[in-house]
Amino acid sequence: MLLSKILMQIPVAPPDTVAANKIQEATNAVTAQVDSLANKLHPDSIAAMTPGKLVDQFKYLDLGALVTSLSSQIISLGLRILAAIAVFYIGKFIINKIYSVARAVMVRKDFDRSLVSFLLSFIRITLLFLLIITVIGVLGIETSSFIAIFASAGVAIGMALSGTLQNFAGGVLILLLKPYKVGDYIEFGDLKGTVREIQIFNTVINTYNNDRIVIPNGGLATSSLKNFSAEPYHRVEWRVGITYGDDVEKARKIALDILAADGRIVHTDADVKEEEQPVVEETHEKEEEKMPWWKRLFHWHRRRTEELREEHEARLAALLPKPNYSPSVNVESLDESQVTLIVRAWTEIANYWDVLYSVNEQIYKQFPQHGLHFPFPQMDVHVRH
Repeated sequence: MLLSKILMQIPVAPPDTVAANKIQEATNAVTAQVDSLANKLHPDSIAAMTPGKLVDQFKYLDLGALVTSLSSQIISLGLRILAAIAVFYIGKFIINKIYSVARAVMVRKDFDRSLVSFLLSFIRITLLFLLIITVIGVLGIETSSFIAIFASAGVAIGMALSGTLQNFAGGVLILLLKPYKVGDYIEFGDLKGTVREIQIFNTVINTYNNDRIVIPNGGLATSSLKNFSAEPYHRVEWRVGITYGDDVEKARKIALDILAADGRIVHTDADVKEEEQPVVEETHEKEEEKMPWWKRLFHWHRRRTEELREEHEARLAALLPKPNYSPSVNVESLDESQVTLIVRAWTEIANYWDVLYSVNEQIYKQFPQHGLHFPFPQMDVHVRH
């Protein structure tokens, strides 16, 4: 625009009418091209400024407006910094409170120690990351780029460590859901042993030969396994073969006598030890009398909720089939060279192997003493002359 005005102010000698019209048309064309070029340039770009433009800009510069603009921007920036500092310290205080509450809840609920340390670290890191993003947003910096960078890094790391992350997630599920615990005897595929350690990525078991086996948690969390220690009682089975012609009733009586002579075997439902429940003194009414009315209301509501939960659990337990703990001896099958009897009895899980081997030995000793025979493979050979 300024160049256009300068061109318009250039004095021209008065020529004839035709020449004047041509000079005016050329001047208008040059002015239009200069205006078009000036509009394409950013008005604040230093590269687009010429010495003449700079002189005009400083000539008409309003120092008062400049000072006012700078002061307002400095005040705005200072307020943002103060707000960011305040948000940071307030957020850090809230994070510490959440951390303390989470730790107290996990300790009260008796979470696994390794799970507690992992979850607390995860909670603290996640909350600090969110706090940093919030502080950056308060400062006026665009946070979408930071989030995109972290998301891309997370995807890359996840793809590189997919198997490890699967074991990690499996370890977290095992520690949370607790399908087994340290000291339980489990069977996973062809692997059997007592759980020694539950780590974040692996579970360590010891076999009866004291072999140490490390199993990845990913498979344990997503596949089926047997936990022999989950229930306090376990049924033991023996399969005994007698020859055809032996008295089945005599064999049944001898087997039941062997089981009755072993004190580690459960004989009736009354021998089953129920889980001991903590004895709670009946002091609810006296405690409620000392409480204010609003506290009594909440206390009664909490006690009523616990009673309803116990009733619900009792109804569910009543729907489950109850095992028959009485020992039994039955004919399982009639095989080619023997009658197979199946002997069943219940015992505590701690006595399982001792009872199994002891009854095996007693059956082997006492059956022949009472005229019962253990069959062995036989073959009849007919010789033709």
